[in-house]
Amino acid sequence: MPGRGKHRRPRTNPLTRGVVAAGTGGVALALPLTAATTASAAQPTQATAASIQSAARSAVQSAPTAIQVMPRTYTVVRGDTLSSIAHRYDTRGGWRQLYQDNRKAIGSNPRLIRPGLKLSLKTAKAKATKTTTATTATTTRSATTSASTGAVKATPASVTTYPNNLDGWIRESLDIMARNGIPGSYDGIYRNVMRESSGNPQAINNWDSNAAAGTPSKGLLQVIDPTFAAYHVAGTADDPFDPVANITAACNYAAARYGSIDNVFGAY
Repeated sequence: MPGRGKHRRPRTNPLTRGVVAAGTGGVALALPLTAATTASAAQPTQATAASIQSAARSAVQSAPTAIQVMPRTYTVVRGDTLSSIAHRYDTRGGWRQLYQDNRKAIGSNPRLIRPGLKLSLKTAKAKATKTTTATTATTTRSATTSASTGAVKATPASVTTYPNNLDGWIRESLDIMARNGIPGSYDGIYRNVMRESSGNPQAINNWDSNAAAGTPSKGLLQVIDPTFAAYHVAGTADDPFDPVANITAACNYAAARYGSIDNVFGAY
């Protein structure tokens, strides 16, 4: 956001349904059962549910619970920030710990990391374990419900991933904006990004009136710190150089002042 910057400061047979809770070492599985009104009809359903409960108990109890720190090496590419790397790989301690672990290689300024730089990451392996356990529980509930009613099947939700480039940053920002009711389009964001920073998330303006006042414009959409803090969107990184956080905060500001980032065609 070049310019004077003052605008950027903030303003059939009857059936009876029951539920059996199976204790699985701290995990409770709610298992719906269907019992027929006659004892002879209830026996097959109960036997099936019991066998599924047993399988679920074994699966959950056998799942590993310890969190293991897995070291790995990451090579910095153009557009990376410590914040975006820490967020992407769920590093322990966030970007600050990532900087401390690699301070010798990075130097005194954590915002300046060059492409090709190799960083040591410490990631937690527990994430996969949690996913496996959750999937096992979901599958078990689905199988039990199907055995008792023949009706319900659970489908795991898909996880959206984004490429680590300008296209991916814009698309991820648009999804976050949609969830928060912030207007804006891909074309509107792209047009303003190219004018403000040429797509460089590390861009910083050290020469205009904002810089002279001690609050230089930063990032893809050139946001000053007070504006970023005022319009920061929860769930994004607390770093104006993070591309997704920068875009969403800037679009949030543009929506409040101009109605949408799509209405911005110059310095704002």
